[in-house]
Amino acid sequence: MKTVTEEALSIIRSTRSITLPFYGKVEIVSQKDESPHNVVTKLDHEVEQYLRAEFKKIDPTIEFVGEEFGGSRDGKKLWLVDPIDGTMHFVRGIPFCTTMVALVEDGQVIFSAIYDFRNDIMYHAEKGKGAFEDGKRISVSDRPTNQSIVALETNQAKPANVEIRNKIRAKSLLLQTISAGYEFVLVATGKIEGRICFDPFGKDYDFAPGSLLVSEAGGTVINIGSTSYDYRNTDLIAGSRSLVQDFTEGPSAIFPITT
Repeated sequence: MKTVTEEALSIIRSTRSITLPFYGKVEIVSQKDESPHNVVTKLDHEVEQYLRAEFKKIDPTIEFVGEEFGGSRDGKKLWLVDPIDGTMHFVRGIPFCTTMVALVEDGQVIFSAIYDFRNDIMYHAEKGKGAFEDGKRISVSDRPTNQSIVALETNQAKPANVEIRNKIRAKSLLLQTISAGYEFVLVATGKIEGRICFDPFGKDYDFAPGSLLVSEAGGTVINIGSTSYDYRNTDLIAGSRSLVQDFTEGPSAIFPITT
């Protein structure tokens, strides 16, 4: 009999038959605002509805929360799902799009998956059991901060956030793909050193899957100003232990720990 993890991974991978035929050739059906990255396609809806139905077969008592149709966050256990993270990229045929899932129990992320459906690569993590790329263990980078690349998500329309961005840029080279899932994978596989979400646009389903992937890959994930992590708080820093330490401790800390 398959475990919950095995069942979930099989279901998530099966969404490729829904998404891949339309990669780079699907019409936008709605737009959440005027921004080019806040678009929705019929595939966002179809993948979410499919996952909702299939996950209910695993355990009908687990709540389901999706980006497109919502759901209750009040249950002891819940799935958090972003059916297509990076829809703008999906529409344009740019390879920075994934399907993301996190399983939360008693407020803790215990399982996550980020599926690169274009390349058919599954990244997943289980709490206390490690992080994997198609079954092969992955780990974060050990490069020093002065050789680091950091992905940053923040509202740069605010002058105060621009000041913080400039401080980060003085320590690290900045990367921005506008795709949380893709960037968390880059951190967990050691290709870049960190991802910082400070006054970000994303929601819990954007960050919870990547948070577990990075921490189980040997990284550190904490909320800004804290030594701990709560997936409901979207201000966070995730990266190699040395990078997070350099950004949060000492007289030059950009995000000093206060609690």
